[in-house]
Amino acid sequence: MTDSHDTAYPVLSEEADAEYELESEEGSLWTGTRLLMGVWAMAWAAVAFAYFYLRALDVGPAWRSPHVMPSPLLGTLIGGCVLLGAIMISYGSYKFRQGLGFEWNLAAWLCAGLGGVAGAGQIWQLTRLHFFPGQSGYTSVFIGFAALNVVFILGGAIWAEMLAARTLRLAREVGPHEYLGATVKPEVRIFRASISGCVYFWWFMSAISLLFYILFYILP
Repeated sequence: MTDSHDTAYPVLSEEADAEYELESEEGSLWTGTRLLMGVWAMAWAAVAFAYFYLRALDVGPAWRSPHVMPSPLLGTLIGGCVLLGAIMISYGSYKFRQGLGFEWNLAAWLCAGLGGVAGAGQIWQLTRLHFFPGQSGYTSVFIGFAALNVVFILGGAIWAEMLAARTLRLAREVGPHEYLGATVKPEVRIFRASISGCVYFWWFMSAISLLFYILFYILP
């Protein structure tokens, strides 16, 4: 006779169950970050489609008058800040894996600051345009791009800022002498997964900034 409490499935220990839940949470962060970039990619694909569609449909001034062009200097500043922010967050992630919390925190705050400058620069550019949204196909697409870009960049800056602020609390939770780059404590593992997602997102922003910089400033 087999005891009615016996089961064909192994009973996981508390440690194994906790490890499974932790890995699931890490996987959720990985998947969620990629899904977020996928959603943004679809939004940017709509902007790119509008650009190429109207450029093919409109002729001459209906697409863009010769004097209609946003400030290339400001556009370069915005794109440069996004690129530098991606470099900073990547450098900070590398230092965090080495256990250098101060270097990571400084790099994360610099990344958030660069994102804030880029977002503010995009807003400033929108207030200083010498053309109207419906003036031509080029102007309508640019206004749509710039408004979406403000949300895009500031979202990345807020993410970096939240990670930087979280680092201060994390150091108190795990202890000031804990090697954060290699510890297996759950809160640190989740934090490292979030940092990885933020790094990918910033490089995604850099690629988008480069693409639309070429479209709006080099091939208008």
